Amino acid sequence: MTTTSPAATRTGGVRVGVQRFGTFLSGMIMPNIAAFIAWGFITMLFIPKGFFGAESPFGWHWAGVAEIIGGGGDSAVLGWQGAMTAVTESADGNVLAYVGLVGPMVTYLLPLLIANTAGRMVYGERGGVVASIATVGVIVGTNIPMFLGAMIMGPIAAWLMKQVDRLWDGKIRPGFEMLVNNFSAGILGMILAIVGFFAFGPVMLGISAVLGTAVDWLVELNLLPLVSIIVEPAKVLFLNNAINHGVFTPLGIEQAAETGKSILFLIEANPGPGLGLLLAFTFFGVGAAKASAPGAAIIQFFGGIHEIYFPYALSKPTTILALIAGGAAGVTTNMVLGGGLAFPAAPGSIIAVTAAAIGPGVANLLVVYLSVIIAATVTFLITGVILRASRKRDLEAEGDSFGAAIAQTEANKGKSSAAMDALRTSTATTASAAAPSTTAVATTPIERIVFACDAGMGSSAMGASVLRNKLKKAGIEDITVTNQAIANLDGTADVVITQQQLTERATAKSPDSVHVSVDNFMNSPKYDEVVDMVREQRKEAE
Repeated sequence: MTTTSPAATRTGGVRVGVQRFGTFLSGMIMPNIAAFIAWGFITMLFIPKGFFGAESPFGWHWAGVAEIIGGGGDSAVLGWQGAMTAVTESADGNVLAYVGLVGPMVTYLLPLLIANTAGRMVYGERGGVVASIATVGVIVGTNIPMFLGAMIMGPIAAWLMKQVDRLWDGKIRPGFEMLVNNFSAGILGMILAIVGFFAFGPVMLGISAVLGTAVDWLVELNLLPLVSIIVEPAKVLFLNNAINHGVFTPLGIEQAAETGKSILFLIEANPGPGLGLLLAFTFFGVGAAKASAPGAAIIQFFGGIHEIYFPYALSKPTTILALIAGGAAGVTTNMVLGGGLAFPAAPGSIIAVTAAAIGPGVANLLVVYLSVIIAATVTFLITGVILRASRKRDLEAEGDSFGAAIAQTEANKGKSSAAMDALRTSTATTASAAAPSTTAVATTPIERIVFACDAGMGSSAMGASVLRNKLKKAGIEDITVTNQAIANLDGTADVVITQQQLTERATAKSPDSVHVSVDNFMNSPKYDEVVDMVREQRKEAE
């Protein structure tokens, strides 16, 4: 079965290109978020101003250990060096400096993980190895964490390796394949590392300086909140990854390495605007949107799946103005009061935000919480006004008589019931599939179903879980249901399920699969159609 809405078929050109670019950037960063979190916690605990550092705001200084893990120290702690610290010595053996885990991780580990991931995306393991070699040259040729360099050099190096291999594809004499492959990769990696050291690194250093200066300029002129004018609409249109992972995350890591936190991590990840929007729909919405908004708010705020509120904004485009205002209010709060995160909050859950905000101190955590509350409040108030002003028209347009009948039945009974809840859920799922669709039947046995989204995590994982449970209830347990990034689709899936805005890209990556478009990964009647299709296939095969 394939479902294609008019909105999906019209997406193309620049928009699809930006989405694809953003997905690629996200694909480099998201698989390595665990490493960012590990580095963030080490920074939070052991740098001088960390929980156990020499300048701990709590007075919890862990003498010796904190200096070595966080960097610094003197000969009194030399015995701790081992695997936890690298020692820089002069020619006569005198210790010059101690470099703990914080510096090497942000300077070498994180950029190399990004480069390796990018290389693998372009050209598998071979691309990942060459990308890592080349990126070392960029890292050593600069004096700042080279995330932008890794995100650019990594894919370029892997692509060049791919082109070099094509030169003698099928021309190598049997028995010499390993020799040629290893030497060609090693030589190309060496050349690119040297180029990265002398040329590419300094260029990236200049680009980073320009971007950093631009951000500083926005902060100095109190203009940083205006970035929300771009970020919030971009999120709703799935265009945010190019901005977030291409600019905010690399610059934020550099700022966090220097000051222990960065406001840039909160521009896109703040869950406040989405929460405010969903709460407004909860109180002032109509029909399906009103019914499903409370559950969506819990998922968005605690689960960090921001995509779940996008359909609500798209159903009433003027509410994007409320999201912009809320986002700007949150940024303003952090800018004025000095709030920020120690590492990226991914997913953008209040739990992840809390973990990343508590490192710089309790005062910072309170500021971040305040920014979330203010962002949610501003968005809620403006969205409430918009929804109330158009409520009558919305009721007439939605034809919400069925929803009103459910409410009246419950009012007459005096309490809710499982039947009424089921009808309400049915109404919500019907609304999520309001776009016209056409249905085609799969011609091959369905054995593997893949949910695909930008990062291959979060929302697609939830959708896969929902469908997996539906199949299990239907007695179908021999079908594999997984989730992955669109960029990683390899054409082996029998059915690919995506949100409408992403279907075109998924089709390009896996043209022979049956594609299903949904508005909402959590609630869609298309899942029941997939189950019915599988059941019918099984009956025909008997």
